[in-house]
Amino acid sequence: MPVARPDSSGARIIAHVDLDCFYVQVEQRKQPKLRGLPTAVVQYNEWKGGGLIAVGYEARDYGVKRSMRGDEAKEVCPQIELVQVPVARGKADLSSYRNAGSEVVSILARKGRCERASIDEVYLDLTDAAEAMLAETPPESLDEVDEEALKSHILGLESKDGNDSKATVKEWLCRCDADHRDKLLACGVLIVTELRMQVLKETEFTCSAGIAHNKMLAKLASGMNKPAQQTTVPFSSVKGLLDSLPIKKMKQLGGKLGTSLQNELGVTTVGDLLKFSEDKLQESYGFNTGTWLWNIARGISGEEVQARLLPKSHGSGKSFPGPRALKTVASVQHWLNQLCEELSERLCSDLEQNKRIAHTLTLHASAFKSSDSDSRKKFPSKSCPLRYGTAKIQEDTFNLFQAGLREFLGSFGVKTQGSQYSGWRITALSVSASKIVPVLSGTCSIMKYFNGPDKFGSTSEQLPDNFIDAAPLSPSGSESYSTLNSTELQNELPGEQVWIEHSMADLGQLEMKANTWNGLDPSCSISKQTSGQWFHSGTESSSSLDQNKPQNRDDSRMRSVPIKSNQQEHKKSALKDKVHSCPSFYLQ
Repeated sequence: MPVARPDSSGARIIAHVDLDCFYVQVEQRKQPKLRGLPTAVVQYNEWKGGGLIAVGYEARDYGVKRSMRGDEAKEVCPQIELVQVPVARGKADLSSYRNAGSEVVSILARKGRCERASIDEVYLDLTDAAEAMLAETPPESLDEVDEEALKSHILGLESKDGNDSKATVKEWLCRCDADHRDKLLACGVLIVTELRMQVLKETEFTCSAGIAHNKMLAKLASGMNKPAQQTTVPFSSVKGLLDSLPIKKMKQLGGKLGTSLQNELGVTTVGDLLKFSEDKLQESYGFNTGTWLWNIARGISGEEVQARLLPKSHGSGKSFPGPRALKTVASVQHWLNQLCEELSERLCSDLEQNKRIAHTLTLHASAFKSSDSDSRKKFPSKSCPLRYGTAKIQEDTFNLFQAGLREFLGSFGVKTQGSQYSGWRITALSVSASKIVPVLSGTCSIMKYFNGPDKFGSTSEQLPDNFIDAAPLSPSGSESYSTLNSTELQNELPGEQVWIEHSMADLGQLEMKANTWNGLDPSCSISKQTSGQWFHSGTESSSSLDQNKPQNRDDSRMRSVPIKSNQQEHKKSALKDKVHSCPSFYLQ
């Protein structure tokens, strides 16, 4: 359910930037001959020409829609160019689109706090930049205004006496008698125009934008005039925008909550919510959601732009609809291996480029049971601490699947026929890595020291069935940029602080962090750079640490065994020896 957040004090300038038909633009940049031609990007699955995942505006003019498949699109527009999405490991490879999106983000982040919301959309908090512009070069002092800025759409602004719309926009931007909020908004218009033009110059991509006083309104505005345009929502135009906005068009109201508002309260537009008091909405939907509904009806939103250029999680998924549903353990393991290989590559890349480490591995699947009255039962998502290395991720993910399958089938003694479980089908698989945090100072040096064989033993044993359940993930999602829930996973397996503790306030905690790096995949280049360069005294101290490591994997994963205080002191002392024997540049 949505949660109401208090509106921040003072006027804010928030922009939502949305790249136009982004996948198509990326392919047109690769193949310039496609520019200006009706183009669509299709899935790697060639059945009926492949499903369309992005349709260019030229193709839309012919009536081509994303709901079509390639063959149908050719019937509507015979000259359409269908570009297949890149394929790797038997599934769509979005790397080129992801990297292109990062190019855009790096440009937009130059002017303000930047939150990457998805592969092709970004929120910007431009309040500080707008305030600086207003103080130094206010719009009313400008003799000339950029021609692109004059093409902006200002909600509620109408041309007077048939005047040119650009002249009307310039008059609005340069008003001396405007209130502080509108003057800041005018500065925001000029800043966003400059950013959009810079994105076009450096990347060849066009984008559309919405500019308003909060994220909610900016998001609504960005889609109103596309492509390559921008729309501004002054405070005076908020009511007019929301009064006629269909309730299902509002973010977070497209699902069950929006349906409930329609069925229970007869609400069809956001403006209809104004009929109800805050108490009534709280009575019907709870305190937080009721307050949130009351606020959005008035255009109020206190949601902050989070300073985030990197994703909160990495993931890889694939669906198996209809007759392609997986029905054997061997086929499931094959595809899990493919997904885990991609995930491991991205984790290593994130580690090397951004010095970040993930802590939690999650498996999500969609399944059904044939000839069973409970065929709609959901396949439980499962999570465990993440161990770096492709083989380890593959092994742990398969064990998570087996634990989930036993729970899904309702017993632990499922009979098998060869490699096939009777009566189940898997229609989607997804594996993700989350709880990603920066590697703290000193951790890299310890990681290099621990590079080598897995000191925790084999994971071939079945994972316990009480592995923590995880929130469902989108099987097709490749990465998540959304903020983690405020209630994060707190109750991991007993004794797993060695794996997932984020805080490293003392050396004892630092050592626990180091255990995460045991057996890093050699493909992570950062783990290879200075392997074996530790001083001899550091190597000697490692043996004492190894003696204290758990030898039985089941014990280390299933229960917490308190370490006696003298053992803790011994381990801390050994770690101090190791750290102090390392040249200082290893700890940077």
